[in-house]
Amino acid sequence: MSTLLYKIGKTAFRKPGYFIIGWVIILGIVISMISINGIHISSEMKIEGTESQKVLDQLAKELPAASGGQGSVVFKAPDNERLDTPERVAAIMKGVSEVYGLDKVINPADYAAAQASSLSSSSDAAQSMNMAQSATASPPPYGPLMVNNTPVPGVLISSDGSTALFQFQFTIEQSAITQDVFDSVIQSVMKVEQGTQIKVLPGETLKSVSIGVGSAEIVGLVIAVIVLLITLGSVVAAGLPLITALLGVAIGVGGAFSISKFVDMPSVTSVLALMVGLAVGIDYALFIVNRQRRLIIDQRLSAQEATARAIGTSGSAVFFAGLTVIIALCGMLVIGLTFLSTMALVAAATVLINVFVALTLLPALLGLVGERICSKKAREKSVKSSGSSSHGVADKWVKFVIKNRWATVIAIILILGFAATPITKMEMGIPGASSANLDTNARQSYDAISEGFGEGFNGPLILVAEPRNASAKMTPELLGGLAMELQGQNNVTQVSPLGMTEDLAIFSLIPKTGPNDAATKTLVNDLRSTDSSMAKTFDVKLGVTGLTAVNIDMSAKLSQVFPIYVGIIILLSLIILLLVFRSIIVPIKATIGFLLSILATFGITTAVFQWGWLHSLFGFDTGGPLLSFMPIIVTGILYGLAMDYQVFLVSSMRESYVHGHRGTESVVHGYNQVSRVVVAAAIIMVSVFAGFIFTDDVMIKQIGFTLAVGILIDAFIIRMALVPAVMAMFGDKAWSLPKWLDRILPNLDVEGEKLMATLSTHNDEVKPLSDSKS
Repeated sequence: MSTLLYKIGKTAFRKPGYFIIGWVIILGIVISMISINGIHISSEMKIEGTESQKVLDQLAKELPAASGGQGSVVFKAPDNERLDTPERVAAIMKGVSEVYGLDKVINPADYAAAQASSLSSSSDAAQSMNMAQSATASPPPYGPLMVNNTPVPGVLISSDGSTALFQFQFTIEQSAITQDVFDSVIQSVMKVEQGTQIKVLPGETLKSVSIGVGSAEIVGLVIAVIVLLITLGSVVAAGLPLITALLGVAIGVGGAFSISKFVDMPSVTSVLALMVGLAVGIDYALFIVNRQRRLIIDQRLSAQEATARAIGTSGSAVFFAGLTVIIALCGMLVIGLTFLSTMALVAAATVLINVFVALTLLPALLGLVGERICSKKAREKSVKSSGSSSHGVADKWVKFVIKNRWATVIAIILILGFAATPITKMEMGIPGASSANLDTNARQSYDAISEGFGEGFNGPLILVAEPRNASAKMTPELLGGLAMELQGQNNVTQVSPLGMTEDLAIFSLIPKTGPNDAATKTLVNDLRSTDSSMAKTFDVKLGVTGLTAVNIDMSAKLSQVFPIYVGIIILLSLIILLLVFRSIIVPIKATIGFLLSILATFGITTAVFQWGWLHSLFGFDTGGPLLSFMPIIVTGILYGLAMDYQVFLVSSMRESYVHGHRGTESVVHGYNQVSRVVVAAAIIMVSVFAGFIFTDDVMIKQIGFTLAVGILIDAFIIRMALVPAVMAMFGDKAWSLPKWLDRILPNLDVEGEKLMATLSTHNDEVKPLSDSKS
């Protein structure tokens, strides 16, 4: 491996134009495809195989109009005033009528006529609807908004007249609704504000789909630039990792956008790829440039030879580090969820592109820079300091850790164990309007609905009832009886029939509790139960769907597959680490260390985003559930990135061992070689991820925070402290391998031992790496 990469690095340095032009052409192709196809993003998160999705698919087939998504808008009167004045009612009626006239929105008048004709007779239709409406046991604290003694379709008004709720239905599934449809609805209802002093609050379901990237991310890049300048010591050297990382991200994320016309691209996909691509792209280039500069300064090699060797040695570590990230991301494919698979593939492709950019474009750019990569001042400083022993902070720290190895290991386990304790109370869901910031329309709409009508109106359920017996038919009497029985269930506020065919009936059910409440989840499970008294009495099967049910099912399914996913990525990564380090102890130690860091990370995330600790510091007002697919995404990314640091740090220790250092000496020597650059890389990665904490999108905020905290714990506590302590415990035994396994495992030569032997044989004037003090 190292010999092949050495040749690639030397060729790229000698003939940079070919490689640079090649990457520019690829970028040009991506830009051309985007200009032709455009950028198309969606909020679709379809959970295949769940009960709610099966019901949606059934409705889409048998009663398409009833399978559509739901929208809501709140009209709020000024303080101490009412909405039901003639002028305000007329304005609301006009806005509502305009919405009903839009494409992709169901007009209740047309729908009611269609439903009546589908029943056996108009009198039966009236009877069934009357029976259902009479099911309400007591008058609710709200009623229909009236105009000329006629209710405004879909609009309820609170008992004090201060709040009106407009709920309507689309003709297509929520995930399939395009941006222009949402915009048309919002534009129509916002006209109600003109001259009426009514405040219009669009609900969470009408929230615009956005890519979710803003100016806050620039702060992370600025910090990355500062760290690069401090670490590499020159503007030229610091600029190269930024150039290569930005190019890799542009091709990776841009490539995803270029095919978004043909592949559903969730909005969070591009942000995830941007996060990971920037972080690994900068880090990989930093490791290679740092190694090249060390070879030039410490061993007096030419820039060409130093570049080739840096690609051959550090480039090998970059290749396998990138491979672990890619494997961790692609492990999401086994989950079988399309939106997660898309996110994983785009992020993995971006990482792969960054690896290739680091191994081919970076040495080409170094070829353009030539000997200017190291300033005269840096070379002179090295000459003056040559021969002196290093007693820097890293050297003192690693010797302290090794001396107190047992105390270090015990302290880390106790501290991270304590940090992980909140994980036992972790609640999963989809953060929505209930946890949005108080100054947002979505949150104000949610609170107004809760106050005027009850929290359950924020999360209506769609029920589908069908006879168990295939020969039985749905009748108006059965429809009315079911409606009354449903109304009598615990935690139910209102039941309304939506439609009926011979094979099924559809209801809208409003719970008393909110979408993320545990009681709502219990209600959904009880309604689905085939052993319930209602299912047996009416001999029907009930299906439950709607956005609330979809989110409940998503959390449940992701919880089920999470252990399988973790097992797969750990197994595959253990195999890679076994091949790279030719050791059994090192891969096991790396995995245990990661498990400690990931548990502590999720514990801290729970305390912050669910319990609301330090919420004002991170720019949100109210705690809420953690994003249901966040643990899988974060675990995959953090495992890959943690193994990056593992590969870079431990491969340096192994390189020291291979080149003659023994016992704790190899741990100290290897640690001193890369600890400074690992710390710099970790700071850069934390800065990039932390930039996403301050976006408005709570999903991106949670992912950015968790990744930043995870890298902080793993790099500075696990890799910088636990790893040297454990390696010192085992000493040279850490590199032992059973003879039978040693014979069958291929030697990947990540440390460059074969490469240096070849160079020594064919080029006697080249000083081997084993002679280096760096």
